[in-house]
Amino acid sequence: MKFDFKSYHVRAINAADEAEKNAINQELKDFYASLDEEEKKVFNAELQRYLLQEVGRLGSDYEAIKQSNA
Repeated sequence: MKFDFKSYHVRAINAADEAEKNAINQELKDFYASLDEEEKKVFNAELQRYLLQEVGRLGSDYEAIKQSNA
């Protein structure tokens, strides 16, 4: 399974309001609920990988901005 976490992330960031964000979150929850237990394990592992990449990228971006403003 290769889930496109980034598309959900970008959609949530660009949501017009809280109602739209909530609808996107519900869509993701409904998708997760439709998975069997083995698919949930794969989904969770992919989500962890995505989050680690994003946190790492954000940290690198933050450090680059901090250094350029020093």
